[in-house]
Amino acid sequence: MMQKVREIMTPAPVSLPSGATLAEAAKQMRDHHIGDVLVVDDDRLLGIVTDRDIVIRAIAEGSDPGRTSLGEVCSREGLTCVTPQDDAEQAVELMRSKAIRRIPVLEDGRPVGVVSLGDLALERDSRSVLADISAAPANN
Repeated sequence: MMQKVREIMTPAPVSLPSGATLAEAAKQMRDHHIGDVLVVDDDRLLGIVTDRDIVIRAIAEGSDPGRTSLGEVCSREGLTCVTPQDDAEQAVELMRSKAIRRIPVLEDGRPVGVVSLGDLALERDSRSVLADISAAPANN
């Protein structure tokens, strides 16, 4: 039987409203040991912001992390999403074809999880280097 996204996703994703600042998102990433925050308004997904987005799209361009909103920086266009009922292999193919590392999981248009490259590595080959890194405790 084919594995479903719900079996490998990280549930209860961290999310913030589009008006939250990059600094707030960075603190959430630090506190939850994650590399992304979903951007939502009224429980609807607007986009995703990664630690890389904060550095490359904002700070490196001179944006003030305490004043720049997530809505200004988040990836929105062509956002790739899956549902908990989708086959996990579909998430793998989407990541491969679109060269992305994280996919929001939506149910009835609301975010319920995230599938990351690390989640897939842990599930597919728990002895891989990526799985080891993904399973290791955070090094705060």
